[in-house]
Amino acid sequence: MNIAHNWPHMIRFAEIPDEKHPGYTSTGCRSRLPLPCFKQALREPNGLLAWGGDLQPERLLNAYRAGIFPWYTENQPLLWWSPAPRCVIFPADIHVSKRTRRRYNSGQYTLTADKDFAGVIRACAEDRGDRGGTWITSGMLDAYSDLHHLGHAHSIEAWQDGQLAGGIYGLAIGSVFFGESMFTRRTDAGKIALIALCKQLERWSFGMLDCQLRNPHLMRMGAVEIPRGEFEQRLAEGVSKSRPTGVWTKVFNPAPRWDSGCKSPLAADM
Repeated sequence: MNIAHNWPHMIRFAEIPDEKHPGYTSTGCRSRLPLPCFKQALREPNGLLAWGGDLQPERLLNAYRAGIFPWYTENQPLLWWSPAPRCVIFPADIHVSKRTRRRYNSGQYTLTADKDFAGVIRACAEDRGDRGGTWITSGMLDAYSDLHHLGHAHSIEAWQDGQLAGGIYGLAIGSVFFGESMFTRRTDAGKIALIALCKQLERWSFGMLDCQLRNPHLMRMGAVEIPRGEFEQRLAEGVSKSRPTGVWTKVFNPAPRWDSGCKSPLAADM
């Protein structure tokens, strides 16, 4: 891909001297290049902001705190995005259809957190045939696995008969969860993992689940688009809150089932 030809005004990390761009967000390490301000993102393609840099944990965490995320394929350079409007889910507003609610309440899926992060991200990275490949490159897989080991990236798993049936993964910073990808191998398993995540986030007073870009599936489940200014305000408030890092396996307990006649709360462990 000829970045300079296609988007001549897009920023390359190597062209950003820290001292000459005070409006840029520094990673706090002089040996690392700074991140550009998300307000400089292109309108077309929506949100494309910069290219280059690396996927070191410090850079990724600072990028997410600034509303920026990486998204690229194996045949592209590392691309950084910050689209507007922004697709988000407010955890208390997650929508559950009657059919999915019945399946959620049936207990056919056992729900866990951080029990198999590697399995979830690998499943999300599989080529599903209708997308022309996968954007979860080997570099992305390694980078988010590192963030998981550092206690920042988390997965929610839905199991059936001892097999991973669906799941979702992302990053938690302050009171914001940044959803990255989800997958489903059995009916509604990915949806149920997302619902369980939202119910848990609501109990922990998380204000927002960042979905990045809209799609029909997310919009049916209660996602909304908010303008950049509102997203910036909510993001700044959320990531500034102090919250312990670490695995969620033992603390994950999203909520009792949706109806009052349930026999037990959602399982925290298999």
